[in-house]
Amino acid sequence: MAQNLYGPGVRIGNWNEDVYLEEELMKDFLEKRDKGKLLIQRRRRLKQNLMQLSMTEDGYIHYGDKVMLVNPDDPDTEADVFLGGDLSLCMTPDEIQSHLRDELEVPCGLSAVQAKTPIGRNTFIILSVHRDATGQVLRYGQDFCLGITGGFDNKMLYLSSDHRTLLKSSKRSWLQEVYLTDEVSHMNCWQAAIPDPQLRLEYEGFPVPANAKILINHCHTNRGLAAHRHLFLSTYFGKEAEVVAHTYLDSHRVEKPRNHWMLVTGNPRDASSTMLDLPKPPAEDTRAMEQAMGLDTQ
Repeated sequence: MAQNLYGPGVRIGNWNEDVYLEEELMKDFLEKRDKGKLLIQRRRRLKQNLMQLSMTEDGYIHYGDKVMLVNPDDPDTEADVFLGGDLSLCMTPDEIQSHLRDELEVPCGLSAVQAKTPIGRNTFIILSVHRDATGQVLRYGQDFCLGITGGFDNKMLYLSSDHRTLLKSSKRSWLQEVYLTDEVSHMNCWQAAIPDPQLRLEYEGFPVPANAKILINHCHTNRGLAAHRHLFLSTYFGKEAEVVAHTYLDSHRVEKPRNHWMLVTGNPRDASSTMLDLPKPPAEDTRAMEQAMGLDTQ
């Protein structure tokens, strides 16, 4: 069987074109590397760019705060195979579009990941819808936006959703999808609600607490943000869970844990960690037993 023993170093055929093509490819590679536009550089910026979350002094969420959206661990999952632990909402760029484009594609996908460290792809900013309200307390029933930069200084994407259609739905469950877009519209508006439906009206207008379970509902479609721990997406970051806009109710008309979220803030004791890293306080019965046995030194 005949083999081609000639290479670009042998000056036969279009050798001059091959040499110039290699030089142009190397020049283009070095230019993208210097500007930080290589795919591996953008991926590292999303995955390894550590962020610092806002720290709350009064225990509430404020406009302008940098937080993580975390779906708390739910051991009572209906499926046999699921992604356990606390799941944080993350931006998930399409792998093919990342190869074709130098910037983040719009719209950009989302997923839920087992990550407790604040990085570029899971740190969101609480934004006001109608006016600049930076520093003011976020309240139940108020419209707000969730923006994310993904580690890029010149790009702000907003958490959005829209009604499901035949051509536009989530990849695995075919429900109403959530995505990130750079367009500012009523599709970006969300509201926080307390999980207990019997107290929901009474808490209207109260401040939203940090690091506590809440519901995040889309204003335009009245669907709740939900994490599908049993439906997996294959991304170039690994296996991650699907995120949709759908309200799941049990037999008592109460939202299920897949609709529960926490706006997690930073840990004042360690700037690189979150409030999820703090040890849980001992239960009252445990403390009473420790005092009875003389183990409580305080």
